[in-house]
Formats: sequence, C-alpha cells, structure tokens
Amino acid sequence: MRGIAFTLRLSAALLVPWVVACGGHEARTLRMRTALDAGNAKAALRALDDELGVKTSAELPKDIKGDNAILVLDRASVQQGASDFSLSKRDFEAADKAVDMLDLARNAGDSLGEYVFSGSSGRYQAPPYEKLMINTLNMVNYLETKDLNGARIEARRLAVMQKYYRDTMKHADNPVLGLGSLLAGFTFEKSGDADEALRYYDEALGFTGFGTLAESVRRLASRAQYRSPRITALLAQASSSEHDGGDALGAQGAKEETGEVLFVVGYGRVAHKMANRIPIGLALTYFASSLNPGDAVAAHKLAAQGLVTWVNYPSLAPGRGTWELPSLRVDRNSVVLEEAVDVDREVRSEWEKIEGKVVVSAITRLVARAAVGQGIQVAAGRDSVLGFIASLGAQITLTSLDTPDTRSWETLPARMAVARVRLPVGRHQVAIDARGWQRAQAIDVEKGGWHVISLMALR
Repeated sequence: MRGIAFTLRLSAALLVPWVVACGGHEARTLRMRTALDAGNAKAALRALDDELGVKTSAELPKDIKGDNAILVLDRASVQQGASDFSLSKRDFEAADKAVDMLDLARNAGDSLGEYVFSGSSGRYQAPPYEKLMINTLNMVNYLETKDLNGARIEARRLAVMQKYYRDTMKHADNPVLGLGSLLAGFTFEKSGDADEALRYYDEALGFTGFGTLAESVRRLASRAQYRSPRITALLAQASSSEHDGGDALGAQGAKEETGEVLFVVGYGRVAHKMANRIPIGLALTYFASSLNPGDAVAAHKLAAQGLVTWVNYPSLAPGRGTWELPSLRVDRNSVVLEEAVDVDREVRSEWEKIEGKVVVSAITRLVARAAVGQGIQVAAGRDSVLGFIASLGAQITLTSLDTPDTRSWETLPARMAVARVRLPVGRHQVAIDARGWQRAQAIDVEKGGWHVISLMALR
C-alpha cells in the first residue's frame, strides 16, 4: 500500500505542472496579433495591457524584465502606429533599458535553466537589428513632435549601437544601419550641425533607397568641411549636371519659399517565432553532426528506445504584408516612396545564422532530461517498476514544460519606405495608405521649415 500511495503522490506531482504549463510567449501575444491582423490597434493595446497587468497603456508594469520588456516594446510600436508618439517614446525607452543584446548580460543561472529545462527560461537577448530599430523608430517619435534635442539623444544612442554592430559583429552591410543614419542625418541637419549631418548621410548613401539625399548633401557641403569618396563623387556629378544645363539636385527649388517634409512609412509585420515539435530521429538527421560526441550517442539511444523523444524548438512563422506597397499623396499628387529596408529579410537572415544552434540546444536539453530520468531510475533500482514510472514521468513532465523560446519583437514593421519632398509655403493635405491603415492630415509648411510624418501600418 505504501508503494501505491507513493506512486499516486508522484504521479500527481508530475502531472500538475504538465497541466498548468503555459504556451510560451507566442501564446501571450496571440490576442495582440489577431487584433492587428484585423487592423484594430486599440484592441491590440488592450491585449498587451492585460498581459502586462496594467489597467491602461498609460501605465508601465512594475517589473519590466523578461517577457514584460518585449511586451512593452510591442506596445511602443502599436502606440506609434496609433500616432500616440508620447507614450510610444516612453515605452521604447523603458524597453531599451531592459532588453539586453550582449552575451555579458547572461549568467550561470540563465544557462543552466536553458540547458536542463526550457529554451525560454533564460534572459531575453535581442538580436542586433532589434536594438538598432529601437533607437531608429524612437527617433521618428521625437521628429514627429519636433523635439530635436530628444532626437539627437536617440541618434547618439544609435551611433553607439551602430559602432558595436560594425566593429564587434563585423557587419557593415545591414540596411537597418542606413535607415537610422538617414534619420540621424536629418536630425543634425535641422539642428544646424552640417558636418555631423553629412557624416550620417554619407553612411546612408552606402545603401539603396536614399536617392533623395542628393539635394540635402549639396546644400550642406557648401557650409561643411566633411568629405568622403561618396560625397565627393555626388558633388562632382551634381556639378557636371549643372554644366549641362540641368538642375538634377533641385537647387532652384531650394531657393524658393519652400519647406521640407520627410515621410517614413512602415508596413506589415516581421515573422514572429512559433513553437515546433519534431521527433528526435528527424532532428538528428539534420543536426547530429553539430552535437558533441557524448550528446550525439545519448540522443541516438533515445531515438532508438522511442520514448519521450520529441524535440521542442522555435521556428519563424510567415511574415505579413511584405509585398504590398503603400501609397502617398500630397494634395492631388502621388509621391513615390523608396524602400529603405526590408526588415523581414533581415530577421530571416539573422535566424538562419543561429537556427542550427537553437535546434542543437533543444536536443541537448532532451538529453539532459533523459539523464534526470535515468538518475531517478538508478536511485529507485534499475529493476524497480516504480522507478521506471518515476523516470518516465520526470522525462514527460520536463518535456511538456520545455517551452521553446518564441520571444521576439513581433510588432516590428516588415518593411520601411521613405520619401522626402520640398513643398511651397502654405497648407497642404497629406494622405498615406498602407494595408488599409491610413493617416490623413493637413500640414502648414513654413519657409525653411520641416515636418516628419510617419505611418506604421502593423497589419
């Protein structure tokens, strides 16, 4: 009787956490994604507030760590899409402080939890493009509200991340760098710092999608010392065009009573991570060569016995809206938007670099769980039926609780496009439409003045 009672108590202890185990981050953001799919930003904000445990989006959660940091980041993007730039600024800055990128942020407890228990138990580390986009999109918030001081602070924060990305990560060809440099250059141009503006514009010109910078570069070069091969070549091209009688850089327009408007449009959403489960035999077919010899042997033994041999790992879901082009009208005229960065492509490119390591980590966790089960079997006696049940139960429970790490910035726009136009002084009507998400308003253009108008259509 004592043995039966022990078995019942053990079974209860094993089954309870299996039953209450959560579905991971992907499940927590399902309501938000569903609302955004329907174009309902208010419902998406309510869903995020519920997950954060706050009454309204005007509140920050008491604890901005772990999943909450990413949820606050998601909320910042949705608020920006709803043109609530003040709350979006606050959330971006709160999330920026809470989201880590460097491996130095990890600790032994994180690694142990990931190894034995779950890929989602460790501290969240943002891929580089996410950290770059936080400062880039928050610069848009400051420029929308004409806060050049705040925009300069974001630009300098971005410069630190850009330097790390180039020097430490050895990546200088990510288009995300170009978009941030465009906005930073615009910020310093309107702040009256011609040399700093040219430095950033020079970086942006290294990428496609920034052809409209030519006029600004020419104007700035007349009162700045900064030069580079790209800037020098562009100025020479402009000079040649003038000698031919052309006005390719819009010099005439710059002399008239005009102001400038920079449009920044994000649309769609990047691929989010979703949980997957495949048999260990299939996983070993693709990734056995990446395992260390000891884990490979143990994994093959598990595959042979056919018990509790599911590998839980994350993968990327399809993105949304990556091929639909937004439209922009100023008064009765259509304005061409240039694609600045395909963010979804960068997300997939970064994922391809680490996908194998993620699956190998999942297999390693499975091997670790098996070792726990074997330890229980040995402690109870190799021929013990109760020991076998306890061993099997422990492996089943740990497998059910092994939630793949599906954390990511899910409300990041899939693509970003820009346009820069010079308009006569006076009132103008602007209208942007992207995937049914619209923004229409009147703007008053002053001589030498400027506006930044954005739309983040996260549908």
